[in-house]
Amino acid sequence: MPIAEPHIIKHNIPFPSPRKPKFTFIDLFAGIGGFRIACQNVGGKCLFSSEWDNYAQKTYTHNFGEIPYGDITLDIVKSYIPDKFDLLCGGFPCQAFSIAGYQRGFDDTRGTLFFDVVEIIKRHRPKAVFLENVKNLKTHDNGNTFSVIKKTLESLNYVVYDKVMNAMEYANIPQNRERIFIVCFDLEQVPNHTSFTFPKEEKLVKNIHDCIDSNEQDPRLFYSEKMKHYEELKSSITSTNSVYQWRRVYVRENKSSVCPTLTANMGTGGHNVPLILTDAGIRKLSPKECLNFQGFPETYSFPNTIPFSACYKQAGNSVVIPLIQKVCQEIYTVISQHS
Repeated sequence: MPIAEPHIIKHNIPFPSPRKPKFTFIDLFAGIGGFRIACQNVGGKCLFSSEWDNYAQKTYTHNFGEIPYGDITLDIVKSYIPDKFDLLCGGFPCQAFSIAGYQRGFDDTRGTLFFDVVEIIKRHRPKAVFLENVKNLKTHDNGNTFSVIKKTLESLNYVVYDKVMNAMEYANIPQNRERIFIVCFDLEQVPNHTSFTFPKEEKLVKNIHDCIDSNEQDPRLFYSEKMKHYEELKSSITSTNSVYQWRRVYVRENKSSVCPTLTANMGTGGHNVPLILTDAGIRKLSPKECLNFQGFPETYSFPNTIPFSACYKQAGNSVVIPLIQKVCQEIYTVISQHS
């Protein structure tokens, strides 16, 4: 894949960097910019971003006016990273550790991308590192995978904090999404790191209807009687206050009255597709509604030039912005005391 060199598009950038930034960061495995929005909301300025997926690059550019660099494993791409920045952040690919995958960990090339992150940390020595991954990373291979990750980061003279948090418990977002958050501080640059704390739990006030557009009429979303499994869907999907999920051969209702975990394969093959019942019939969540369940701003949008399936993949691969922002605020509070 050719390297995409960033350039600024001057007109109508929906999410520009703050004019007077409080700190700087780089956005690795940037996806569609969930980390970037969260960090910018705290006052950060993005100095570098990388994302290899062509469609995700288009969405990122559409919203930030900047094309991310491509494959971060390439030395030429790493050479564009600025010498100094305060925070390295990113959700490094999780499929290698996910319960939904084959759980091959570091035997999977997507798992070894962590060591590209390590190389960048070692070379640039940011004050802090903020990584996000699936909950299963903590227990994968009986804890050995996470042990390697933690010891590797500690060998670079960073202290490592980690916590598994669920968006519905910590971010007032009605999605059952558990993720591990890893925060590291350079022991020399941030001697006050012990003042860092992860966010406290927050009561869930929002419900699924805060994220669902009752006026949505896109025919691509609706199931008709001619479709396979329609009768099973009809008999199982009976409440307008639940989000259901098609699990290959059966329907599962989320009993917590929240959206089940959004996944990258929502737009392919029908597996894991979140389904709802509306006055107009049974339908899938729209890509925009999936973004709502990830806490994206209302003004965030997909470009019209990418396929429907790519929109679902991008939404499922992204992060819950309000929770990322909470953690980023805590990080900034710590590193700003030694800036």
